[in-house]
Amino acid sequence: MSEFLELEALDGIRMPWNVIPGTKEDAVSCVVPVSAIYTPLKSIPDMPVVPYAPLRCRMCRSILNPFSRVDYNAKIWLCTFCFQRNQFPQHYSSISENNLPPELFPQYTTIEYISTAETGPVMPPVFIFVVDTCIIEEEIGYVHELGFGLLPKSYVFKGTKEVSKEQILEQMCFFAGKQKPTTGVIAGTRDGLSSESISRFLVPASECEFVLNSVIEELQKDPWHIPADQRASRCTGAALSVAASLLGVCVPGSGARIMAFVGGPSTEGPGSIVSKSLTEPIRSHKDLDKDSAPLFDKAVKFYDQIAKQLVHQGHVLDLFACAVDQVGVAEMKVAIEKTGGIVVLAESFGHSVFKDSLLRIFQSADNGLGLSFK
Repeated sequence: MSEFLELEALDGIRMPWNVIPGTKEDAVSCVVPVSAIYTPLKSIPDMPVVPYAPLRCRMCRSILNPFSRVDYNAKIWLCTFCFQRNQFPQHYSSISENNLPPELFPQYTTIEYISTAETGPVMPPVFIFVVDTCIIEEEIGYVHELGFGLLPKSYVFKGTKEVSKEQILEQMCFFAGKQKPTTGVIAGTRDGLSSESISRFLVPASECEFVLNSVIEELQKDPWHIPADQRASRCTGAALSVAASLLGVCVPGSGARIMAFVGGPSTEGPGSIVSKSLTEPIRSHKDLDKDSAPLFDKAVKFYDQIAKQLVHQGHVLDLFACAVDQVGVAEMKVAIEKTGGIVVLAESFGHSVFKDSLLRIFQSADNGLGLSFK
C-alpha cells in the first residue's frame, strides 16, 4: 500500500485500476470506470521540460511514453493503447538503446512539452476584476481601458440586459478604422482580432501598473441616490456577462480568471435575486425548499448560461462576497463550480479572511493555493 501512495505522491495522480480493460465486455463489467484523479499545477522537483511537441500515435493520439515498445533498428514504436505501429519522425533519427529521448526514460513519469508550433505562443494568465461600487464609503476605502495611460477611459453598459460578444466588439470599438470579418466567430488574434485592439483592455501588469493603481485609488462609491426604502441598484449578472464576453473576444482558451468582488444582492437585470424594495425580504432556505422564490430559477438559468460560456472559453469565475446580507451565492454557485472557481465569504472587505484569501491566490510559497504563475 505504501508503494502505491508513494507513486501517487510523486506525480499527483490517483487511478482506481491496475490494468486497462482489454475488451468491451471487461470495460462494461468494471464497477468503477477507468478514470484518473489529477492534481493540476503540482510542483514536481526536477521535472524535465522538453522544447518540442509530444509524439502522438497516428491512430488514437496517445503519447510516446516509457511503456511504449520501441524497435530501434526499424525506428518504429508500438502504441500501448491501440497497438498501432508508428514511425519515428526525422528528428528522432539518432534514437538508440543508449541514446533515448527524455520521454522514454523510466524515471520520468511526468514530463512537460513546450510546443509553440502546435498551440501558438503561450498566453500569460489574465485577470479581470469585477468590483461592486454599490457599497458604503468605508468599504470603498479598502472596467477601465488601461492601454492609454494619459487619458483613462471607461465604457458603460446597461445593467438590465445581457451583453453578447458581438455587442462587446461593436461598442468597445475593436474594429475602429478596420474591416470587420463578415463571417465566422471572432475570438482572439487567430480569428481576425488585432493584438493592438486587445492590448487596449488587457495589458501586462508591468505596463499598466501606474494606470491600474490610479483607477483603484480613484474608485468611488456609486453616486446614484438610494431612497431609504430601497436597496442599491446592483447589476452583478450584467457585469459578469460583460467580463465573460470580453474574455471570450480577446483571449479564448487561455488561462484567465474573473474575480468578482460583491458587497450585496443583485437587484437589477439578469441574475437578480431580489427587488429593490426593502419590503421584499431576500429568499431564505425555507423559500427555496418550498419553491417560493420567484427569481431563483431564472437567476440560476442565467448563471448556468454564463457557466457554459466560461467553460467553452476555458475561463474561471471567482467570487469574493463581503457583506452581512446575502449576495446570491446559491444562484451563482453553478458558474463557480463548473469553472473550478473559488468562493470567499466575509463580513467586510477589511476582514482578514478576505485579505488573507486574496493574497494566497497570488502567492507561490508553501502557504499559497498553488494557483500562481511563475
